[in-house]
Amino acid sequence: MDLDVFVTAHRAEWDRLEQLLGRGRRLTGAEADELVALYQRAATHLSLIQSSAPDPLLTGRLTQLVARARATVTGARRAGWRDVARFFTAGFPAAVYRSRRWWIPTALLSVAVGVLIGWWIAAHPEVQAAIGAPEEIREMTRPGGQYETYYSSHPATSFAAQVWTNNARAAAMCLVLGAFLGIPVIWVLFTNMLNLGAGLGLMAAAGRLDTFLGLILPHGLLELTAVFVAAGTGLRLGWTVIDPGPRSRREALAEQGRAALGMAVGLAVVLFVSGVIEGFVTPSGLPTWARIAIGVLAEAAFLVYVYVLGGRAARAGEVGDVEAADRSDVQPTAA
Repeated sequence: MDLDVFVTAHRAEWDRLEQLLGRGRRLTGAEADELVALYQRAATHLSLIQSSAPDPLLTGRLTQLVARARATVTGARRAGWRDVARFFTAGFPAAVYRSRRWWIPTALLSVAVGVLIGWWIAAHPEVQAAIGAPEEIREMTRPGGQYETYYSSHPATSFAAQVWTNNARAAAMCLVLGAFLGIPVIWVLFTNMLNLGAGLGLMAAAGRLDTFLGLILPHGLLELTAVFVAAGTGLRLGWTVIDPGPRSRREALAEQGRAALGMAVGLAVVLFVSGVIEGFVTPSGLPTWARIAIGVLAEAAFLVYVYVLGGRAARAGEVGDVEAADRSDVQPTAA
């Protein structure tokens, strides 16, 4: 596309649109119709320039012009409780549901790796010796040792807040670092599974596997699910860089990136719940079966939330992105 010819052909339309937007009085009916038509044409021009002959100055002018026209045509809209309700009843669960083909395999493979590491440590005393001195390991795994007192070593409120912050940071890292082809996400997952496997193996070698599971399952089911969802979403984002599908790479990344940011907010709430369980339920005096039952119920509630609300919203066309009215205009592409 010859940019100079294109600008010469359409400059008058852009100037007229800017003139209409700059008026301080109400537009007449004819002027309003003209503004809508010019806005639609300017949005198309912007898409053509961005895809065929990107020019920073011209792109900047048209982007600002289209944004002003869009605000005038659609009217300014403020986020409110309706948006929050829509996010938690449709957007977030639909995004989790739609990405299930990524996070479910991620979860299964990660758990398998964690169990394999735990078995390897439990079955090989030389590996245990490499982790720590025999006295240190006994101190960690004995009744009333470090593994048990870890959950009650701080006040429940501050401990829950600390756990929530650490887990939310890990989930955010998976979501953000996914754009780097998903490679850092794999490292974050492996680190988590290595820590889990080490505890599993050491406690199993000490004959206290039941105690370890009684401590980890109440909060770990929901906590790990949230991390797996974040990791799967990050890997999906990384794959979008490689294969954006029929859309342009920028459009595909924009959609997946917005969904990932929304996922971070939703998962922060999920991890808050798991943090509360870890801070108040795990170290409580409840019987082991009761503590595990609470963890199972929390996990089941989340899965029902995703598969019922999320599945229904996804089948209705929800993708976890912002509403269509809040997205930038894109040029249609053939499937």
